[in-house]
Amino acid sequence: MRGIKLIPHTININFFRYRFLAILLSLSLVFGSFFLLGTRGLNFGIDFTGGTSIEIRAPEKPELEQLRSALNKLGLGAVSIQEFGQPDDLLIRLPQQVETPESVKTYQDCLEANRKKSEPEQCPTAQTKAIDTVRTLLKGFFKAGDVEYRRVEFVGPQVGEELKIQGLWSISLSILAIMAYIWLRFEWQFAISATVATTLHDVVLTLGLFSLTQMEFNVSTLAAILLVAGYSVNDTVVVFDRIREDMRKYKKKSFPDLINTAINETLPRTTMTSFTTLLALFALYFFGGEVIRGFVYALIFGIAVGTYSSIYVAAPILVYLRVRPSVPKGQSEQLSEAT
Repeated sequence: MRGIKLIPHTININFFRYRFLAILLSLSLVFGSFFLLGTRGLNFGIDFTGGTSIEIRAPEKPELEQLRSALNKLGLGAVSIQEFGQPDDLLIRLPQQVETPESVKTYQDCLEANRKKSEPEQCPTAQTKAIDTVRTLLKGFFKAGDVEYRRVEFVGPQVGEELKIQGLWSISLSILAIMAYIWLRFEWQFAISATVATTLHDVVLTLGLFSLTQMEFNVSTLAAILLVAGYSVNDTVVVFDRIREDMRKYKKKSFPDLINTAINETLPRTTMTSFTTLLALFALYFFGGEVIRGFVYALIFGIAVGTYSSIYVAAPILVYLRVRPSVPKGQSEQLSEAT
């Protein structure tokens, strides 16, 4: 019984012919991403900037657009609201509130007054006032009953800064580990090629997309970028494995032709793997809700870019790094040349 084939095994495309166009496109996208990151930056979520998460269960299914509009009119910054779990389960995120001179004076006066009391009251900050403002709005918005507050968490700016540093370290160490793995499994040229394709291409383009769209960049998005790097390397290693096998098999074939042969041989597997993965991701994107949408969005884009880079970025770089076909010791000299 034959399985489904998106691309026949007899395909023979000259990918190397379009290498200059692909390199020009990739360089344009990479420099454009760096420009966006330098000028617009990333729209960091409260995981990195600090703020407050309020998880509630509403007494009725809310009209999200109306509630979102009402929250954004409070003057508290860009308030986000997400639906997760049941339709009446909501997650409201407030950005870090800036302390004004008036709020600082009020807070200090409260602390001074508390020193003279046997039972001091809690002194309000700009963040606690913002939470109270949201509570008041929710009480008036829902007429069917009281709102159930399940969780109210505050992330300070110092914690957010630590998460930024830890996120940068996680990406850097992951890339170094990937480079070391490929260096040990292949040769140093393969390690450099995979690192350029994964880091300077796939990761940077994904970050550039988030800078362009200004979608919220949080811890789950960072996890998605690490997954994108892993997926891209896995796809690249499959092509590299076939290139190394063909280097031993086709000893007299030119290296560009050898790369074309290897890519064409692995293309049916690559397209089928990417297609089935994207099917699952699109289902999550459309039916998974807002909470995981940014995570899935990064994965969809990253997988598409990773498939492209394994063909048009990682493999052609090997030519310019002067990788030479070689036959290891013990390999039979009677291997036939495929023409």
